[in-house]
Amino acid sequence: MHTISKFPGKADVIARTPDPAVREMLRHMEQAGIETAFDRFDAQKPLCAFGLNGTCCKNCHMGPCRITPRSPRGVCGADAHLIVARNLLRWTAAGAAAHGARGREVMLALKGAAEGSLPLPILGPEKVVATARSFGVHDETKTVRQMAGEIAAILLEDLCRTLPGPHRTLKALAPPERISVWKDLDILPIGAYHEVFEALHRTTTGTDGDWENVTRQILRCGLAFAWSSVAGSAIAMDCLYGPPRRSRIRVNTGAITPETVNIAVHGHSPVLVSAIVEVARRDDRIAEAKEAGAEGIRLYGVCCSGHSALARFGDITPLSSAMGAELALATGALDLWVADVQDVFPGIMDVAACFHTRVVTTSDSARLPGAEHIAFDHRHSNLGEAADLADRIVRLGIRAFGERRAGKVFIPRFHADAEVGFSAENVLETFGGAGALLAHLESGRIRGVVNLVGCNNPKVVYEEAVVRVAEELIAHDILVLTNGCAAFALLKTGFCLPEGLAGGGRGLAAALGPLGLPPVLHMGECLDNARASAFFRAVSTVSGEPLKRLPLAFSSPEWSNEKGIGSALGFRLLGLDSYHCIAPPVAGSNKVSRFFFEGTRETLGSVMVVDRDPASLAGRMIADIDARRAALGWTASAPAPARRLSAIRREAEQAGVSGDRPANPGHDKEDHRHE
Repeated sequence: MHTISKFPGKADVIARTPDPAVREMLRHMEQAGIETAFDRFDAQKPLCAFGLNGTCCKNCHMGPCRITPRSPRGVCGADAHLIVARNLLRWTAAGAAAHGARGREVMLALKGAAEGSLPLPILGPEKVVATARSFGVHDETKTVRQMAGEIAAILLEDLCRTLPGPHRTLKALAPPERISVWKDLDILPIGAYHEVFEALHRTTTGTDGDWENVTRQILRCGLAFAWSSVAGSAIAMDCLYGPPRRSRIRVNTGAITPETVNIAVHGHSPVLVSAIVEVARRDDRIAEAKEAGAEGIRLYGVCCSGHSALARFGDITPLSSAMGAELALATGALDLWVADVQDVFPGIMDVAACFHTRVVTTSDSARLPGAEHIAFDHRHSNLGEAADLADRIVRLGIRAFGERRAGKVFIPRFHADAEVGFSAENVLETFGGAGALLAHLESGRIRGVVNLVGCNNPKVVYEEAVVRVAEELIAHDILVLTNGCAAFALLKTGFCLPEGLAGGGRGLAAALGPLGLPPVLHMGECLDNARASAFFRAVSTVSGEPLKRLPLAFSSPEWSNEKGIGSALGFRLLGLDSYHCIAPPVAGSNKVSRFFFEGTRETLGSVMVVDRDPASLAGRMIADIDARRAALGWTASAPAPARRLSAIRREAEQAGVSGDRPANPGHDKEDHRHE
């Protein structure tokens, strides 16, 4: 059973968070009497042991049933193993639905752009051509729009297929070795809609009573998540909006400029956000902002909307992950908060009410009481009105600028620079091809590659686990890829700059330094796990080795929501181990726990490792990567240096030469937007 240890509290976050801006905002909000997610987490303690162990069932109204030694079965007869498995299946299905639902919006937009029914340009023609070749629909006589339309049709069919048939995205892009494994296990998905539908069906009262059969459906949902909800959605985004572009930007709440109209975008859907970027660049709206007394319009990113638009358009300053959204709001310097879907905590409305900040919701799937609703409708019938909706939203932000209460503006003293906009394609091109990267891996200059991602979870100190894992990995010559909420911690603390190699090993510095690459490559939003898997597949292809033998891994130290289950499963299904500081709610069943932690070694070639200590977790990762290297006969990597990047940064701060610097709200008027 799960042992309830002492989870950290807000005081621990204030004492130990690696971001000084977070510390300042928490103290500021405490003095102002404004509640945060960290206060609410403290108020929830002690947490429910049945929930932590996964042994509470409320799927029907005969319960809720809790498994104890006195009552080892629920009313229907379900035991702990079945209840834990069913709960996890519902989580996995919810994650597939979440990424799939917002991906559907982009797929529909790509389809409309291809057919000419939506006034949208196709900004990624090279991605269209490459995908058309992979899908077998490329033809020199076809236009880019024609091929984009066929791609959109394939992606939508894989998402919502009702008649059983081959999953074309998976068949075109997944490693053949893996497809054979999945076929033998009978877990090939029909489509994301089907597998989510089936997951809910199986977990209803008196349906699937075999915990092992339920876990098989978990794996099917994991594949649907990876190849429709994630890969399919990412393909549509790159086709429609183009691939990421590398740039250097300023990050964190200290980068907010009080003299501009400040609009934050928060969520995951890029369709309306991209239109907002275009409107905010228009001369007439900039002139309107100046008439209102502002110096211009600036856009800020919270959670994945910021990552996605930043990578492509360069006009958005990253502020915070979803967990820290309330801290960004409490600066009082944001005029408009534009929220779409997922990871938008209802608590932001209480914080916004303390300031002048207006909140707009933009999706029928996600409304907030008290927010203004300027949105795509339930049927997505008004996707063609994106420009008009965006114009209304930007003008609302301009009007709100005049309502700002100067006395309530509090901008933390710290911001930092970071490099963003990496993809599998542009990174491999920088290396000189996958063969050159493989040479670095074989020689030991690069020990391995880890995809370090995930949301934040108050069960560990905010952003500490991500930073501590990252600094151990780069010190041991491991190249790190990152995206989504975890990326904010690394963007803010120097890992995403070439200068961050000061905390890396000698081999990593030798491999990346001449190329001007940072030790942590920012690959975008959470959906861009697809970039990491593409990067890993390129290494597998050039080496001739299956993924399960290569020194590659996935880690989400602070994961917290349903999508986190799917993300880990996506890489586990490829044969890569996953590493976490937070355990999934499976401790109530020794059989389900054994299946997820170690039982998949024989079937999938991967295991799950959980260690609450991030340094210890990183040590497990490094040891496992070394074991894979030894099995391949590759050269051993050099020992790690004694100092870590966090210590180096602290020394630099004390010497007054840190990349972080006090933000002077009255005088820091540099324009950080990228053309």
